[in-house]
Amino acid sequence: MLAVDGGGSKVDAALLSRGGRVLGAARVAGLRWEQTGDDRHIDSIEAAAEAAARDAGLDPEARPLAELGVFCVAGADLPADDRRILRGLRRRGLAERELVRNDTFAVLRAGTERDWGVGIVCGFGTNCSAVSPTGRVYRLPAIGGISGDWGGGMQLGETALWYALRARDGRGRRTSLARSVPAHFGLRTPRQVMEAIYFRRLEPERLAELAPVVFRDAELGDAVARSIVDRQAEEIVTMARAAIVRLRMRDLDVDVVLGGGIFRNRFGPFFERIEEGIHAVAPRARIVVLAAPPVVGAAMLGLDGIGASAAARARVRRGLTHERLAGAARPAAAGR
Repeated sequence: MLAVDGGGSKVDAALLSRGGRVLGAARVAGLRWEQTGDDRHIDSIEAAAEAAARDAGLDPEARPLAELGVFCVAGADLPADDRRILRGLRRRGLAERELVRNDTFAVLRAGTERDWGVGIVCGFGTNCSAVSPTGRVYRLPAIGGISGDWGGGMQLGETALWYALRARDGRGRRTSLARSVPAHFGLRTPRQVMEAIYFRRLEPERLAELAPVVFRDAELGDAVARSIVDRQAEEIVTMARAAIVRLRMRDLDVDVVLGGGIFRNRFGPFFERIEEGIHAVAPRARIVVLAAPPVVGAAMLGLDGIGASAAARARVRRGLTHERLAGAARPAAAGR
């Protein structure tokens, strides 16, 4: 089996036996977010799969590499995306059979031993998917403001710069972000950050780097930064609540799995607000901050599909770790 988790900044791939043994693993890094789901993203998925094959001592050109390929990828937001990505994968011939899912499904399955629950990703962007105990699926398109989304590193960064600019020119409240936002980029004023982006001296995507700055300033007591953090927490609660209500899981001990870079912060009030909001709609819900790499979830989906044993699933969790993948990290694939 080939398991792949393909996000906007890295692709993790693992080749596994039916018994859950990790035969090979690899990480390819360096994509730009807007390329998720396009041909360059497929190239990086192929490069990661080939690197995993080499790590397993296999010929990466001997296709297919696996009987089943489970690809949980950013960019698989709409059914039309799923079909387009599937066509691209089939042209590469990586597996005899392919299963394409959004990367939220990998986060969900990596964080629970069940095949149902709620998965929320908050990294560069944000998204939510859920599965009920009966197999009903809740899925958001998550393609930005036009699909009703708010949050993730990019939006937190944009909002921080917005407040910083207005604080400096007199349109808004005073905030430490007016100093910390430009300081992050080695600049003196928010206006210099704005001009650097406008004249393309600074790539707009780098605003996502400001998410930790926002959390740090919130922890230091800045009211504006705290309001941004609170808004992000409320958005996460809103997604979880919608999924739980739509799938009629309010009375269940549903696992709500949180994955992505935003959840790697240590700001207690952020997580307290999320827990309180989710428990208000589902008192028995269990909130899980994902510790395992999401590619574990892709592997679990594959093992579920072949009816693998509990021992096989446990073997994957023991063997497919962040350390294993970090030791196999490689640069991003060039266009083919």
